[in-house]
Amino acid sequence: MPIKVLPPDLAAKIAAGEVVERPASVVKELVENSIDAGSSQITVEIKSGGVEQVKVVDDGQGIPTEEVAIAFQRHATSKIDSQEQLDAIATLGFRGEALPSIAAVSRTVITTRQPLDQGGFRLELLWGEPVSSGSQGCPTGTAVEVSDLFGNLPARRKFLRSSSAETSRIQELVSRYALVFPGIRFQLMVDGRVSFTSPGNGLPREAMLAVYGPQAATAMLEVHGEDSETGYQVDGFAGAPSLTRANRTYMTFFVNRRWVQSRMLSFAVEEAYMGLLQVKRYPLTALNISIPYDEVDVNSHPSKREVRFREESRVFSTVQRAVRAVLVADSPVPSMNAPAGAPPPDSDYPRAMAPSFFPRSAFGGARTGAGMPDYQGALPGGPADAAAPRQPAPPLKVVGQLKLTYIVAEGPAGMFLVDQHAAHERVLFDRISQKTSEQELQSQPLLEPVPVELSPAQGDTLQANRESLENYGFQFEPFGDGSYLLRAVPAIFGEGDPAKSLLDVLDMTAFEGLVRQKEDVTAASIACHGAIRAGKPLTQPEMVALLEQLEATPNPHTCPHGRPTMVHFSSNHMEREFGRR
Repeated sequence: MPIKVLPPDLAAKIAAGEVVERPASVVKELVENSIDAGSSQITVEIKSGGVEQVKVVDDGQGIPTEEVAIAFQRHATSKIDSQEQLDAIATLGFRGEALPSIAAVSRTVITTRQPLDQGGFRLELLWGEPVSSGSQGCPTGTAVEVSDLFGNLPARRKFLRSSSAETSRIQELVSRYALVFPGIRFQLMVDGRVSFTSPGNGLPREAMLAVYGPQAATAMLEVHGEDSETGYQVDGFAGAPSLTRANRTYMTFFVNRRWVQSRMLSFAVEEAYMGLLQVKRYPLTALNISIPYDEVDVNSHPSKREVRFREESRVFSTVQRAVRAVLVADSPVPSMNAPAGAPPPDSDYPRAMAPSFFPRSAFGGARTGAGMPDYQGALPGGPADAAAPRQPAPPLKVVGQLKLTYIVAEGPAGMFLVDQHAAHERVLFDRISQKTSEQELQSQPLLEPVPVELSPAQGDTLQANRESLENYGFQFEPFGDGSYLLRAVPAIFGEGDPAKSLLDVLDMTAFEGLVRQKEDVTAASIACHGAIRAGKPLTQPEMVALLEQLEATPNPHTCPHGRPTMVHFSSNHMEREFGRR
């Protein structure tokens, strides 16, 4: 095939794919333009997850009438005009790609008016080509309406997720910008109803209240830190160690008020919380790193989600020290009397089992061993294990417990270390899957209904998985905007905080749902939350009973998330290490 120049319309579609991945990409670009325009109020309206319609209305400075058509030409921008400005970008937008990329894959209508103009101007485009234009009465500011997204690219549209999933991404984006721009009033309308509103009064904690609710907002600690040598500053909020979530979704970072994703910044925050959080628990944060514009590259990612720092190690240390300082000042010093790795005495994990922690079987079965619920018998694996061949676990003889986390056992071919949490997850997952298919899963009614506040994303996860959650033992009902009354939880949870149990399962379900089959994600999340934790002491009979149950499962070598349940140290290897062969 000879080399040739692509037709303009095809080139435009390819270029648009780098900027417009989904409806949330459209919202992001338009909202950032509105922020750059000096808006004090931004309203986002979406229909059908943004596929049918996205409309962003602001009260910013507007666009001059003679420049509206130019704005839809590729690489047309008012943000920069020199190499020096490119090396120190101070605005959220700067490439001049957003509007032409959006217009290339949609029907776009823009109406705009500047404060001193007598009237406004309207321009309509279809697949990037102007259809009509002319004067239009309108308030000061700009309104951009994007409809039939990817209508000329059906292959792209079929890769979008469900309307609720796309809506969740947009809700997350709008709420994140409300956190870092508390002086702007953001409003999100979903299918005709108001989904989110921020106060826009310039008070960061009140913006936090609008996004996360009163319980989380009151537990957030203010962070202010600065590196005197570099001038780097860190401002925002970090949650108290008692305020945790099951994944990193709630760790939010901005660089010069640009929302970014950064593994380095996540690691810096996790280092700051070292020793204050339980294993697999993550904090809530909303941090803005202020840094000289010429020391950060915001042009390293097609959709500007990632940035690069000239002095990455200094940024890391600035964030780590700032967060650690407020935690040390405002949080209790962790007790050093507890065994290494054990949860603190006021652990908020529900006690999955008793005595010690084994209660009567959540499914009404008889007891075996020293209080272990009866999970014996042939237990089918979950849907994710349906195709896996049966690989029985070797018969193991319990020797003891290591670091209150691993069961040390002797097998026919050497020594085995069994992760007690992963092993119990596997046992519970298989039992839950079996009891659900047999409609025998038990629910534990609460003495009094417990109110639970959900974020918009958590509310969408609950609605998307409502039937599954109810089948597994949760009972809840709406209780006002963004709140629910929790009336029952799966009996497997035993004692503990029922509201936190539901929040954890929703967070784990949202995360695991990206990589697992929908039919078993809730079961895996419930099994993880209900399983015994690292740091829990086990008696000899309890360890024996757990290993016996693990041996009876169809896939004893991994937990439902794919982590290994055991590690083998062969006799030959140990003999070589000790010079016996």
